[in-house]
Amino acid sequence: MSMKSLAAAAGFAILATTAAPAFAGGMAPQTPAPVVIADTQTSDGGILVPILALIFFAATMSN
Repeated sequence: MSMKSLAAAAGFAILATTAAPAFAGGMAPQTPAPVVIADTQTSDGGILVPILALIFFAATMSN
């Protein structure tokens, strides 16, 4: 193998690896982050439990 062909092969190898990088499968498309919506509604039973606890406490204290 002559020095010219060795230099040409090395040049082509360097050119092939640096000119256009190959991506296996390509780039994945960017997807937006999911929007999280917080539940801001209150339940109607939120005041019911303390009222029932007070009624139960009053009923037990009176007997």
